[in-house]
Amino acid sequence: MYQTLLTSLEENILTVTINRPNKLNAINEVVMRELGQVVQEIYSNADIRSAIITGAGTKAFVAGADISEFNGVREDGTALSKKGQDIFSGIERSPKPVVAAVNGFALGAGCELAMSCHFRIASSNAKFGQPEVNLGLVPGYGGTQRLVQLIGKGRALEMLLSANMIDANTALQYGLVNHVVEPDTLLPKTIEILRILNTKAPLALAGCIKASNAVFENENGYEIEAKLFGELFATEDLKEGKDAFMNKRKAIFKGK
Repeated sequence: MYQTLLTSLEENILTVTINRPNKLNAINEVVMRELGQVVQEIYSNADIRSAIITGAGTKAFVAGADISEFNGVREDGTALSKKGQDIFSGIERSPKPVVAAVNGFALGAGCELAMSCHFRIASSNAKFGQPEVNLGLVPGYGGTQRLVQLIGKGRALEMLLSANMIDANTALQYGLVNHVVEPDTLLPKTIEILRILNTKAPLALAGCIKASNAVFENENGYEIEAKLFGELFATEDLKEGKDAFMNKRKAIFKGK
């Protein structure tokens, strides 16, 4: 179905693997287009409850954008940036949880892709960085914004201006990742977390994501939270959750 992505759907978890290991999974035009397509699949396929984005092999999640494609795009640079921003924002705004399983280098566009996911699990060999200034560029796919949001302005600017990489444990200390695990347990750990999320009410998960995103989108998050709280009062899932709680049983949510 895809040229540059491998996908598998098990236990309602879609695993998306960027599959260009000979290029350290660098994002080219095809990868970006197919990421956009898979995001639409996540939104529309009712069998998908959550998703993982990772990279093929052990060396890299995504080592950046494919610089060889930058030749001749000067007049289209803004459009190129906007396209990537739109696709990564689609990940960030997904009503279903999307988690990055970062195996190795997450640099440039790779760090930006990881940051667009709802949270990140890193292998102990992961390294994060935004080295665009070494090329005479700034990050183009939301990196300046999300890095500041996630780790604070001072630390973000040090990374952006120095182009230095940070290792997995530093990323954990900074709050860029939620967990650091050994490489062979990266996907099992990510799946373990998503199995838990998949037992929760889908509409409530979507509401938590939407309300949390409002913090960074110049919206009245309290107003959005109250509206979502009210909307969820009318759902069958709330009735199921209340009944399960009162009767000390496990709730079975249907997203209705």
